[in-house]
Amino acid sequence: MRARWPLLATVLSVGVAYVAYPYVALYRLGSAIRSADAATLEALVDWPAVREGIKEDMCDLAADAPDQKASAALPPFGASFARGIASSAIDQAITPKALLAAAATEPVRPQPRGADVHVNWAFFDSPTTFMVSLKPPGQADVIKLEMDLRHGAWRVQRVWLPADLLEAGSRT
Repeated sequence: MRARWPLLATVLSVGVAYVAYPYVALYRLGSAIRSADAATLEALVDWPAVREGIKEDMCDLAADAPDQKASAALPPFGASFARGIASSAIDQAITPKALLAAAATEPVRPQPRGADVHVNWAFFDSPTTFMVSLKPPGQADVIKLEMDLRHGAWRVQRVWLPADLLEAGSRT
């Protein structure tokens, strides 16, 4: 019986570490944003995958609510050209430096202490996928993150932004 205790303790320790690991990665992500640590942010986020996901969301938003004047004025090639320009803008705007710059801007009116982004919920979607819902101040909708465990590290692979943020980004 005594010979099983070290094995049980090891299995329990590995289980607790596995469950805690994505929460630690999420904490590191928040710390990197607060301390403007671009290197850590680069390591914790798969930027090409995140940009592609946002591009998909922008295209879905444009397809769901097409502007009647724009679609009548632009032939298919023109619409494709406009999407290419939007894609280029997303590639330039969704970077670690841009995120840190946006996080560093001072709000117009001071927020009460602790009014920054809050985690609504965070849970395992599968053994290698961890989902997070964030509530930013002044936003009605949440921001969702998907973190994947690859090569022993949790990284943000996908971000779903609220429709009003996507629409604001498409106008710029």
